[in-house]
Amino acid sequence: MVGHPLEPQPSLYRHLTLPGAGRKYEAENREAHCMAQISSLAEAIGAAVRDGDTVAIEGFTHLIPHAAAHEVIRQGRKHLTLIRMTPDLVYDQLIGMGCVDKLIFSWGGNPGVGSLHRFRDAVENAWPTKLEIEEHSHAAMANAYEAGAAGLPCAIFRGYIGGDLPKVNPKIKSVTCPFTGEKLAAIPAHRPDVAIIHAQRADKAGNVMIEGVLGVQKEAVLASKRSVVTVEEIVDELPERSLNAVVLPYWTVGHVVEVPGGAFPSYAQGYYPRNNSFYKQWDAIARERDSFMAWMKEHVLTKGPEAFAQYARKHREAAE
Repeated sequence: MVGHPLEPQPSLYRHLTLPGAGRKYEAENREAHCMAQISSLAEAIGAAVRDGDTVAIEGFTHLIPHAAAHEVIRQGRKHLTLIRMTPDLVYDQLIGMGCVDKLIFSWGGNPGVGSLHRFRDAVENAWPTKLEIEEHSHAAMANAYEAGAAGLPCAIFRGYIGGDLPKVNPKIKSVTCPFTGEKLAAIPAHRPDVAIIHAQRADKAGNVMIEGVLGVQKEAVLASKRSVVTVEEIVDELPERSLNAVVLPYWTVGHVVEVPGGAFPSYAQGYYPRNNSFYKQWDAIARERDSFMAWMKEHVLTKGPEAFAQYARKHREAAE
């Protein structure tokens, strides 16, 4: 018998067992060995992300896993299909470095600033490679993640009424409700090969706590075969949960990596604020191919996550 569900129960996560003899709690496409491993960032990305994978790197304004995405670039992954509700700076970097063949998304841009110049260059000029795009609404993306997390083949919802996206996206279909006769939208579920997210904390068993703006990080992990979760810190026991916190138990997570500052220049509630000046600087950095490549060489290609943490710390201190 456990205590009140809102009281901290750190030991509860550590000793969770699954119901039924031999039963596994997993989406049907989840790899059977998916259990949390405390890893280095290079080890985690090397094990989880493969050329040609479909990868969801999620974070909704908050907890965007920049450091992990930089490791994907450093390891030279190619021909990826990227999924994200709101691709911004880090997807601009992945696209500009030639890692991506296709993008599935619902909005793309530099929040509060303007266009993503590397994204635009890839679509308009196929530089550095041709980029295929599949555009959806926010509601469709969220429902597709939820369907994937539930092991369903598609998402069915009310949407796209009066919109033009169905005219240009053949993945958007309609179905008739067998009970009411209502016409509903349907799209394929998101079932990524890999999900990459950032969170505030994990404990030493690999249970992950996410607080603040949650987005679809939980659903992305549960929908994926493999996952990498970077965190600000690994602690002995998770703290008391706030009412809007989510805990991913260790048996839903693949790799857990401690990367302080791993969400910079986005923010991590309770750790550091959003670095708005960097988003403004990125517009000039990414506008031209030469300036983009020079920045990537200096700050990503020749440096590892330790250097990234120092870079993030320096900019956080400058903003304070």
